[in-house]
Amino acid sequence: MALLKSGLLWRQSSVLKRWKLNWCDLWIDGSFVFYKSESRRDYETRVNLKASCVNVKSGLECAGVCPPESHPRENLLVVYLRDGSTLVLCANSEDEALAWKLTLMEAKRNPVFTYNPYDDTYQTVPIDSHNAVYIMPGTGCGGTQHVWVHRESDDNFGEQIALGLLAGMAAGAAMRSLLWMPFWFC
Repeated sequence: MALLKSGLLWRQSSVLKRWKLNWCDLWIDGSFVFYKSESRRDYETRVNLKASCVNVKSGLECAGVCPPESHPRENLLVVYLRDGSTLVLCANSEDEALAWKLTLMEAKRNPVFTYNPYDDTYQTVPIDSHNAVYIMPGTGCGGTQHVWVHRESDDNFGEQIALGLLAGMAAGAAMRSLLWMPFWFC
């Protein structure tokens, strides 16, 4: 999967309205991922811009938002989402904020196309934020293209089973105690 833009952005938390410095990756499928550090080991949040982004504003267009200390208002960036929430971001410069805005708007609206030079055609590649698509021109007959879809592994499967077993045991214990209740009042 192709990376459109990557870099450090200040992000305002939704509850306490504090500013945190995050490493951000914007992927071609519209995934906007916030990491705790530049190492990209564990991410804090992921937003699918193609499905949830309504509008992007930057600089002086952002009314009612205070930037972090030592940053001018021109560095602000606000992403409006369909559910009514907003992502309030701040870049290190006005030019960087404008570059992020343009890249976010491009990722929001543009579909992903592949070009087949042998047939001189373009094809749309359906991508969602959970799959990585690798496209390589083939060497086979007719110049076919090979598309590999790499699915993320579901790491919390064991956790879901454990929670289901725990909920089942709690429900069973509650049902057993309720079955004996008529005998207590006799």
